[in-house]
Amino acid sequence: MGFFEKLKNGLKNTKDALAEKIGAVIHSFTKIDEDFFEELEETLILSDIGAVTSEKICEELRKEVKRTGATDPAEVKGMLKNIIAEILSGDNTLNIDTKPSVIMVIGVNGAGKTTTIGKLAYNLKNEGKKVIVAAADTFRAAAIDQLEVWTQRAGVDIVKHAEGSDPAAVVFDAINAGVARNADVIICDTAGRLHNKKNLMDELKKIARIVNNKLPDSSIEVLLVLDATTGQNAVNQARLFKEAADITGIVLTKLDGTAKGGIIIPIKQELDIPVKLVGVGEKIDDLQNFVPEDYVEVLFSE
Repeated sequence: MGFFEKLKNGLKNTKDALAEKIGAVIHSFTKIDEDFFEELEETLILSDIGAVTSEKICEELRKEVKRTGATDPAEVKGMLKNIIAEILSGDNTLNIDTKPSVIMVIGVNGAGKTTTIGKLAYNLKNEGKKVIVAAADTFRAAAIDQLEVWTQRAGVDIVKHAEGSDPAAVVFDAINAGVARNADVIICDTAGRLHNKKNLMDELKKIARIVNNKLPDSSIEVLLVLDATTGQNAVNQARLFKEAADITGIVLTKLDGTAKGGIIIPIKQELDIPVKLVGVGEKIDDLQNFVPEDYVEVLFSE
């Protein structure tokens, strides 16, 4: 199955919910008036796009309707598609141009951080890259064991210390191992604690300092893993993590199990963080690069 088909299947629940609701609004009006815009905005809010972004979309839509002189609500669908595509536009590719490059993976426990690292390592290895994983979430015994299982499945090396070790020391050793073994990418797991933001921030800064000192010229990605099934709660998590870390991209997991995949739009609109990877299934090859054009195409396809 190709990537587009996987995305189409993964977004089925979101598409059914969002497209059907928008379609119902469009078909229930014979003209584009203020009542139409109010109904549409409410529909977008209820589709997990959130109040701020829904208002922005409708504001842009009003401008487009005025510019084109459109009078038929049926014409709105194409305009909506273009507005959302514009919101999501930008660079969504992983920046791993140097050898080695570093990917720090952050996110709350339960969002799919460990499985994301395993799937990402698998994908990169299949692209011919040598990958080393640093098990730097040392506060949860299960995290190290789970990560080891995933690295074995992916066929990549892991650097680990005992439970309770200094996470920065694990990253330090992983970087040394990566340089010695001529690795292309070093993926660092980190602790999934957000309730004590100061500790998290200090820990991430310490890890970042080590990476910058040891590999000053390396490409560094800081990927935040979010669970799509939590809807607007994921947007709030992203907002909090953004205060604690310099996030370069989002990984949105469990898209296939939710109708809330519309949260990709407010994440980009409100926080200006690009979604770079999406999880559309449980198999090891079900993590894929996020392509905005494909996402919008699937959402608005018949």
